[in-house]
Amino acid sequence: MVPTIVPIYAAIFALMLVFLSIRVANMRREVLVAIGDGGNKILQRRIRVQGNFTEYVPIALILFTFIEMQGWPRWLVHGLCLILLVARLVHAYGVGQEPETIPIRATGMATTALLLIAAAGLLLYSAVR
Repeated sequence: MVPTIVPIYAAIFALMLVFLSIRVANMRREVLVAIGDGGNKILQRRIRVQGNFTEYVPIALILFTFIEMQGWPRWLVHGLCLILLVARLVHAYGVGQEPETIPIRATGMATTALLLIAAAGLLLYSAVR
């Protein structure tokens, strides 16, 4: 089965990554820091938001693609993708604040982790059934 749902969300996540990258680039230009963060707390946060996004979203999309290819219900695939989208927005907002909004960040982190666990569980279940 060729995935048709996850690619839509992958495109949305790609646009989010471009947005996060532009925020980092603009801040670098503003504070005149080409490499690293120059000790600037806002730049540090923007770099981490971008980095954390690139650490978690790709593996989630890979897992979701496998779930879709295995023929799990469309509503489930949409649900996983939409929840990830909200989780990443919440996480980015929480980390991006100075001072940081810990409960919001933690909600985004926990939701992302639970999605990865759920997706891995579905794939393992498919493998043994």
